[in-house]
Amino acid sequence: MGDQALYLSGPRDARVASYNLREGGPDEVLLDVATVGLCGSDLHYYKDGGIGAALIAEPFVPGHEFAGYVAADVPELGVARGDLVAVDPARPCGQCEWCHQGHSNLCPNVAFIGAPPIDGAMTAKLWVPRAQIVKLPPALDALAAVMLEPLGVAIHAVDLAKPRLLETVTVLGAGPIGLLIVQVLKAAGAGDIFVVEPLAHRRAMAELLGVAGAFATLAEIPAVDGGKGTSLVVEATNNPLGFRDAVLAARIGGRAVLVGIPDGDIYTLPAAEARRRGLKIKFARRMGEVYPRAIALVASGRVDVSTLVTHRVDLAGTPGTFAALADNAPGYGKALIYPNGLNFNGREK
Repeated sequence: MGDQALYLSGPRDARVASYNLREGGPDEVLLDVATVGLCGSDLHYYKDGGIGAALIAEPFVPGHEFAGYVAADVPELGVARGDLVAVDPARPCGQCEWCHQGHSNLCPNVAFIGAPPIDGAMTAKLWVPRAQIVKLPPALDALAAVMLEPLGVAIHAVDLAKPRLLETVTVLGAGPIGLLIVQVLKAAGAGDIFVVEPLAHRRAMAELLGVAGAFATLAEIPAVDGGKGTSLVVEATNNPLGFRDAVLAARIGGRAVLVGIPDGDIYTLPAAEARRRGLKIKFARRMGEVYPRAIALVASGRVDVSTLVTHRVDLAGTPGTFAALADNAPGYGKALIYPNGLNFNGREK
């Protein structure tokens, strides 16, 4: 039997079927996929059939958070057959004005592995451009390697937030991205961090990571500075009311960084509340050149990625995992998919 892959064909339609590996190009490297993270954006494709203009027109293979074992020596990268590598899924054009201005994460011409129509890594083997391979230190395992991409998103969000030393921060959402943001904020010198998260098991994870408090609603947060709110809010939810909650959590003259993608691709916002606070609002999209910092944070132990991972499944278990995460099933944090089997180490084929 040939390789298989997880396909998304439309809302709530995830299924495993046969996959024909395409021929690789001269500037590509073949990887045996080690593991793939099931990301919030993958869930949006599953729940909504697309994100903005990126719609599922025909079945495609998701998966942009991934690591793999190189199938052959690549001397120019300093990697040998069987070495574990990470992958930056984005290939900006390098020619547009935004790329020239240093904002390659905003490139409108980006080619992105795992976003329709480009197949991603929820399959056994994948060809990837050589330029997108990230060499890893030997100490990092597959779990750590796959978490570098979402950690990069968190690093970029904190770069935009510019937390001040010992500044009190509110983080909305304690999914994997929110929990990574919490840790990067701490590494950047932030003070007390309050987390708002409706799911109890995710609040418990936030508390394990040392937040000042984790609460189900904004109303439960203890009065900060006389109840005026915090000067910095970072939103990392999938809630259409996430923007509203970020505004309500921020003090007058404060800052808010919006990282989450709302279900339905629509925000609901009371305009007067935002205007009267005079807030500085930034929207985060992916990341810049952050992989070296992500690797250093994980390798040094300053960011704990393993605590976030609650479920590991093979390809056959992936449709059920999509459904469970979409339905906010209890106990789910980060789910990792192992297309070659849970015990695959890159040297078994």
